[in-house]
Amino acid sequence: MAGRPRPQPHSSSASTRRRERWLVILGIALHAVYMLSIFDIYFKSPIVHGMPPVPPRLSAPPAKRLVLLVADGLRADKFFEPDERGRYRAPFLRGVIEEKGRWGVSHARPPTESRPGHVAIIAGFYEDPSAVTKGWKANPVEFDSVFNQSRHTISFGSPDIVPIFCSSLPHSTWGSYPHEYEDFATDASFLDHWSFDQFAGLLNKSRDDVKLRQLLLQDKLVIFLHLLGCDSNGHAHRPYSSIYLNNVKVVDEIAERMYNLMETYFNDNQTAYVFTADHGMSDKGSHGDGHPSNTDTPLVAWGAGIRSPKFLAYTDKPDDGFRFVDDHRHDMPTPQNWALEGFERVDVNQADIAPLMATLVGLPCPLNSVGNLPSHYLKLSKVDEVEAVLANTKQILNQFLRKSEQKESSSLYFKPFKPLVNYLSVLNQIEDLISARDYETAMKNSEELRSMALAGLHYFQTYDWFMIMTTITLGYIGWMANLILHVLQSYTTFPADHLKRTQVYPKNTSMKVYIGGCLFMGLSSIILLLEKSPLLYHAYVFMTIFLWTRIVQNFGFMKSAWRELSNMPFKYIMNLLISSVAALFILEFLVMSFFDRKLYTWCFLALGILASVYGALFIQASPAVAIYTWLTCWFLSVFTLMPAEIPENNNLNFSGTLIILIAMASRWTTTNTSSFWLYLNRANKRAPKSSKLFFVQVIFIAMSSIMVWLTTSHRSLHKELHTLHQLINWCIAGFSMVLPLFSPCSVLSRLTSIFLGFAPPFLLLSIGYEAVFYSAFAMVLMGWIFLESANLYCSEGSDSTCHNSLSDGSVFDYDERCLQLSDFRIPLLFMILFNVAFFGTGNFASIASFEISSVYRFITIFSPFLMAALLIFKLFIPYMLVICTFSAITKIVRIPRIGCYFLVILLSDVMTIHFFFLVQNTGSWMEIGNSISHFGIVSAQVVFVLLLFALTNIYTKDIEVSSQQLTSRKVM
Repeated sequence: MAGRPRPQPHSSSASTRRRERWLVILGIALHAVYMLSIFDIYFKSPIVHGMPPVPPRLSAPPAKRLVLLVADGLRADKFFEPDERGRYRAPFLRGVIEEKGRWGVSHARPPTESRPGHVAIIAGFYEDPSAVTKGWKANPVEFDSVFNQSRHTISFGSPDIVPIFCSSLPHSTWGSYPHEYEDFATDASFLDHWSFDQFAGLLNKSRDDVKLRQLLLQDKLVIFLHLLGCDSNGHAHRPYSSIYLNNVKVVDEIAERMYNLMETYFNDNQTAYVFTADHGMSDKGSHGDGHPSNTDTPLVAWGAGIRSPKFLAYTDKPDDGFRFVDDHRHDMPTPQNWALEGFERVDVNQADIAPLMATLVGLPCPLNSVGNLPSHYLKLSKVDEVEAVLANTKQILNQFLRKSEQKESSSLYFKPFKPLVNYLSVLNQIEDLISARDYETAMKNSEELRSMALAGLHYFQTYDWFMIMTTITLGYIGWMANLILHVLQSYTTFPADHLKRTQVYPKNTSMKVYIGGCLFMGLSSIILLLEKSPLLYHAYVFMTIFLWTRIVQNFGFMKSAWRELSNMPFKYIMNLLISSVAALFILEFLVMSFFDRKLYTWCFLALGILASVYGALFIQASPAVAIYTWLTCWFLSVFTLMPAEIPENNNLNFSGTLIILIAMASRWTTTNTSSFWLYLNRANKRAPKSSKLFFVQVIFIAMSSIMVWLTTSHRSLHKELHTLHQLINWCIAGFSMVLPLFSPCSVLSRLTSIFLGFAPPFLLLSIGYEAVFYSAFAMVLMGWIFLESANLYCSEGSDSTCHNSLSDGSVFDYDERCLQLSDFRIPLLFMILFNVAFFGTGNFASIASFEISSVYRFITIFSPFLMAALLIFKLFIPYMLVICTFSAITKIVRIPRIGCYFLVILLSDVMTIHFFFLVQNTGSWMEIGNSISHFGIVSAQVVFVLLLFALTNIYTKDIEVSSQQLTSRKVM
């Protein structure tokens, strides 16, 4: 190698950087576009238009009007179970269950949020989560609902729910309170009283308003009260708090007052009542996932058209194989403490409520409803019951026929849903059975046809899955191959003669490859246009073809690389295989950690021992480094044993003290005179202002600890947070993050200042043990710095050729050496620490793992986007520490940082493609939702890494290390 000519780093560097800019842009675009593929695969809107309504052919509607009461965030168990004194929290509705009506559990489907829950109840379908991009508020696609079909709808409640259904409905009377009323610092049960009082005021007004009274007396009237109190109190105080449980009593009182008011005003026994909830609430005061506490909600129906209670002797029924949307089996035993075993329980899917309400007042089912009419709730004659179920079946069948028609009109090769090819003969058979008064067989056939129509809807919903999944998989493989080729070409000491050999192909060969790729893109585009495919389908195919075109263009280089690898010594090939297997094992471990975060405990117990043994025996550096690494890894291992649902513990003052002590210890190392510590701080230019800066940062941490105590005290007394307190918290968090920019440029001084700078906002956003995790995590990162520096310190001392590195010809930018196989440990360790940055205090798999009370020191008025931004910022702070440390290590060992970044992306994409194959479309919706979220999170993680690298560069770009040049050893 010594005889090789010296490369021209400036010219090659300029072309490499230009190529890398495009590669980074391509990477961000590719992951952003491919992440959207999960919406095309799993979350494509189920809504189609153009079907005619199917009114039920009833002899007479069971009821003239319907009252719908939705208690937002009410858990089924908290509603049905008795309190600590053995008294039931909802005595009126319990009396209804025992004397007047029917009851059951309504099973919601994730995402268990307010908007999707109300859409399922009122419109009868499960909304696609693309609505999350609009905050679950604005309608991404217009849809039909029970309110649309009604003659008139009256609605009062939350400004986040009522306008969704009523703002563009001409035949509606509605009202909502201001957003400012949704204050988490107060008891929100007054919101429920507000909704009832508005409706009561409307009835009082009608006594003097003839037009209004005529409107109220007409048939097909729907009245909807949205009761938000339980949801707001559950978020703020938890569902086991006295405030939440008292709100259950408030909801029951409103149901009783509503019943008495309606019966007194109309006095005709023609009103039907439905009481339910949109979702439940987890023990930590959140919702969104598929846990039973979120999916199980109460359902009570009574009044006109509703059957009376049916008493049953309790028997343990066998599993009939039926599953609700949350994977609960049919006829599940009722908990004994509910004391309702003797009353027939009729569970439903949440979307089944919409056809129930429509049938009660003689309306057509909503056009996009996929709910099955729960006929066990209805008091109808045999013929009317069959006609109601048949209307429900025809409405779902119409959706199937519309989807089939749309797909057939746009497909070059159409594959119909075979079980429903002869649907017309089945419909005629059912009509004949009704005419022959064979109602039982007609009912059975109608239900079977309805089940087949639902299966047909699923068939066309997943019609394009195979094509999209194949395209995305090939795209990820092509992207990873491009990354490997780029790293080999730009950051390794590939022999110059082999590089020259790749240039023997003339330029027109590359041109032919690109022309072939363009022709293939054009042909694919024509096919997709003929099939009227969405624009994103074109993007998926174009990116995949482009990536594989680049691979074919580098075919000569790949042949040369394979030839060079085959000539390598056997020992090197074995090291390469062992390293690859070890990397795959670690990545598989990281994949498994998404399902069980406790694996990180064993990981850091083992890592502490291995790192300390390696430091003591092989590096032979300071014993203090080995002991420190061992203890910090073991300390960090404790946190993944703690619950992901962080228990609230606001005694965080000692956390601020711990942070200050760690910073003082780090600062002491910059003054240590032993040879190793002098080596580590060799670029430390002690500025006179550095001590003042350290003192200011310590004061900020002390102030944040005081504000934690002060704001928590106010909240525990249910007092409103003062505006001055919020302003102080915002100022502390903002100014503290600017101070690290003025710290000394040595590695330890700058990283210590960054650690202190992000501590105040993290403390202010903490509610429990995660404040201590911050300190433990920072100590492990420091241990990584110590080990890498000790390894370099010992290798420099024993390397006699270090002063000849510049003449070696393998140095980039006069300062960086080529990547070696052993350097692969750095991106691998980064991947472990990057994942534990979140798993140390939470769980990636669940939407509900984000604790909303973390933001109460900055804002208490409900603002979903600002609250989400603060939660995400809190999650990013540990990421920032990891990336700052990673950047510092690449400078210490003098390897190309951007080359390491590409290796990190490569490792992340190995996990991404694994999770893509783990996505499933069978089983419970909780399992399906988790598998999709895993893929989305890891795919997004790649984009976050790229963006955070650029962001943290503000803090790390001027870190200085020794000017001594390091040896570049033989690599690939």
